[in-house]
Amino acid sequence: MSMQDAASMTAREATDETFAIDISGITKVFNVYRQPLDRLKQALFRGRRNYFTPFTALQNVSFQVRRGETVGIVGRNGSGKSTLLQIVAGLLNATEGSVTVNGRVSALLELGAGFNPAATGRENIYMNGAILGLSQKEIDDRFDDIVAFSGLAEFLDRPVETYSSGMFVRLAFAVAVSVDPEIFIVDEALAVGDEGFQRKCFARIEELKRRGATILFVSHAAGMITQLCDRAVLLDRGEMLMDGSPKAVIASYHKLTHAPPNQFEAVREEIRSDETVQTDANEAHDVQMVPESRTSYVSLGAEIQDPRVETLDGKPVNLLVRGRKYIFRYRVAFTEDREKVLFAMMVKTMQGVLLAGRTTHSIRRHVPDYSAGDVIDVVYEFECNLTPGTYFLNAGVNGLYENERKSLHRIMDAAMFKVLPDDDDTITGMVAMDVVTRVERVGAAG
Repeated sequence: MSMQDAASMTAREATDETFAIDISGITKVFNVYRQPLDRLKQALFRGRRNYFTPFTALQNVSFQVRRGETVGIVGRNGSGKSTLLQIVAGLLNATEGSVTVNGRVSALLELGAGFNPAATGRENIYMNGAILGLSQKEIDDRFDDIVAFSGLAEFLDRPVETYSSGMFVRLAFAVAVSVDPEIFIVDEALAVGDEGFQRKCFARIEELKRRGATILFVSHAAGMITQLCDRAVLLDRGEMLMDGSPKAVIASYHKLTHAPPNQFEAVREEIRSDETVQTDANEAHDVQMVPESRTSYVSLGAEIQDPRVETLDGKPVNLLVRGRKYIFRYRVAFTEDREKVLFAMMVKTMQGVLLAGRTTHSIRRHVPDYSAGDVIDVVYEFECNLTPGTYFLNAGVNGLYENERKSLHRIMDAAMFKVLPDDDDTITGMVAMDVVTRVERVGAAG
C-alpha cells in the first residue's frame, strides 16, 4: 500500500507505557512465484506441493521506540527497511513475532498508493483525511492549511493521475502531518520532492518532534539521520546488525557499503558483534575504505605512488573530524626528464562535484624541472572544513612533454575519506565556513 497510508490505528496496550512502538522478533517471509499461474497451482494443491520460493525480508528483528523518540533506520537497498515500516504501520502482517503500537499513527510510505488517480487533489484530501481518522469538519477546518503547505492550489481540481511524483509527495505529506500524529512513520518518499519542499518537510518533522511525537523513518541521508534522530538502527539482509547512536550507526553503515566484495562478510560480522570501530568523534583509518572507482591514467615519464591521507604526525587516516588539520600525501617517481612540473590535487563529492583544488606552484612563476630517477614527496596540509559525508581526492602531475603542457600522470579517486558526524547543527551545505556570527538587538518592541 501507500506512500501515505495512515490508519488511525487503535491504540493497543503496551507492556511498558513508555514505549510507543515495541517490535519483538519480527520475521517476514514472502512467497515468490515465477509466474502468475503458480499462484493458482499453489491454491489448488493446498500446500501438498510448493510452487514458490520463500524470500525472508526480515529475520528476528527486535527493538523498541520510546514515546517522543526519533529513530532512523538505515541500510542498503533490499535490507528490509520499507517492509519493517509497513508492518509497524499495519499494512503488512508479520510471519512471526509481534508489533505493539501505542498511539495514533500517520504513515507516509510508498509513492502514490492510497490516492484515487481519477479523483482530483481536492477529493483525495478528503478521502485520505478520512482514512487518517479525521471527520468532515476536521478536514474542513484544516483544508486551507493543507493546501497552503502543499503549494498545489492551482492544481487542486485536476485529476491526481496528472500529477508528477513530486506533486504526489506534496499532497500526501501535507495531509499526513495535518492529523497531528502521535506516531509519524516516513519512508524515503521525500527523496523525490524538490529541495525547497524537502526543507519544508524537515522543518515540519522537527516541529512534530518538539511537540513530543514519536518518529520512525527510513533515509539514506546521513545528515538527516544524525541531525534529527536520537537513535538509529542498521539493517542488512533483513537482520538488525546494530542499534545505537546515530553517529556510530552511520559510520558502520558507510563501512559496510564501502567494503570490498571479498571482505564484506567479515565487515558484516564485525559490525554485528560490535567490534567495529566506534567513530563518534575519533579519527581513524578504516582499511575497508578503498575507492573502487580509482582510475590511473597513462604515465608520460612520471608515476604517482601511494596516495593517502595522514594526521600531522604521519598516521594514516580516512575517518576525519571536522576542524582538525590533515595531510594529503603522494609520491611521484620520474622515469624521464621533465620540465616545468606542477603537482595538483582536487577534492570531490561522491557525485563528482569539484569542491576545491590546488597546485604546488603558480605557472606564472618559476616552475621546477626534474630528472629521470628523481623521487618527490608531495604534501598538502589542509584543515578539514567539510560537513559530514564521503569525499574523494584526485592526484595529478603535469609538465612539458614534447614542448606542450600535458598531464604526466593522474589518478582519479586516488583516495577517499569520510568526515564524521558531529553535534553542530548550525552548519548547512558541504563546506563549514569560518564565520563569526552576532545577533544584536537594534530596537525594542513598543
